[in-house]
Amino acid sequence: MKDSVKKIRDFYNQKPGASIMQREFGFFCLDKWKEQGYINDTTNLGELFGYEDTGTYNFGELGWCEAPFFPAFETKVLETDDEYELVQDYAGRHVKFFKGRRNGFMPTYVDHPVKDIATWENDVKWRLNPDTPERFANLKQRMIHAQKCAQEEYIIVQSIIGGYMYLRSLIGPENLLFAFYDDPKLIHECMKIWLEVSDKVCALHQEYVTFDEVFLAEDICYNCSCLISDDMMREFLIPYYQQLISNIKSRQLDKNRKLHVQVDTDGNALAVIDIYRETIGMDYMSPFEAASGCDVVEVRKKYPDLLIRGGIDKRILAAGKDAIDREVERIMPFMKAWGGYIPTCDHGVPEEVFFEDYMHYRKRMLEYK
Repeated sequence: MKDSVKKIRDFYNQKPGASIMQREFGFFCLDKWKEQGYINDTTNLGELFGYEDTGTYNFGELGWCEAPFFPAFETKVLETDDEYELVQDYAGRHVKFFKGRRNGFMPTYVDHPVKDIATWENDVKWRLNPDTPERFANLKQRMIHAQKCAQEEYIIVQSIIGGYMYLRSLIGPENLLFAFYDDPKLIHECMKIWLEVSDKVCALHQEYVTFDEVFLAEDICYNCSCLISDDMMREFLIPYYQQLISNIKSRQLDKNRKLHVQVDTDGNALAVIDIYRETIGMDYMSPFEAASGCDVVEVRKKYPDLLIRGGIDKRILAAGKDAIDREVERIMPFMKAWGGYIPTCDHGVPEEVFFEDYMHYRKRMLEYK
């Protein structure tokens, strides 16, 4: 068994005192570091920062922050001026970007493709047909790789856009909150298709391998709490999750394999831990945004059996070496002793972080390798 596979399995088994997996949760600082001459386009960040192979094989095909459209919408520029351009993106949204720059910042979302049942039926629903051949175009090659990874005892993960993130990508964050009240039929129609396409793709993948984890990219929280009530979650999201997870469990080739359920949400995730644990058996969560009140040490004390990833405050990474040392020493000895923790920045490393300070952080984290 590869060292990285052993380490990730020790994580899932929550082995006390086990070596810590060395990972990161993305970067918004790379362009700045390139400009400053610290890295270039050929730099191997894994070698530079001491990252490891994840020890996982991850099935996609079911979205991340956007619905899994096949075919996607045409990406095209709708309007432009000296400073901005309005673009229709592949998810059908109208997005305002700085001209010539589409990554590394939060753009302005002007419009979304689903406005009512007519736009859903005419413009969107057919793009979520689970039987579209393009959805499975490279299936044979992917399954050969997946089976090889399974034989080498990699953790097999099926990633799925969560129901809230899916609805938000279709309808828009503000309009969605009104739609839960004003057009519940539309919400349920969208979620029925979410379940249909998710279940069909999972079923096909499960003909080849047994899943170790279902990952739901949810982003259902803001800085203070959850964006919708528990009752709304129970009406519009939880039944579909329960059916999908039940179906997945019933199809597992290895009926004795534990199926982990991870929920990924920015914001104050503390508000939803209990409901997800109670209703869908969530036992793994990320990324625990510190600025929204998530402290992984306190979460571990309250939920000793919860797998945790994230929780390193991006603001502290930008506050200098002394602040970094204090945070590492506050978090790492305690979390390593318990097990079941993968530390990463609580989102992409921001451009305010100095390269030298990030290198110092990485050297400190490698002490726990």
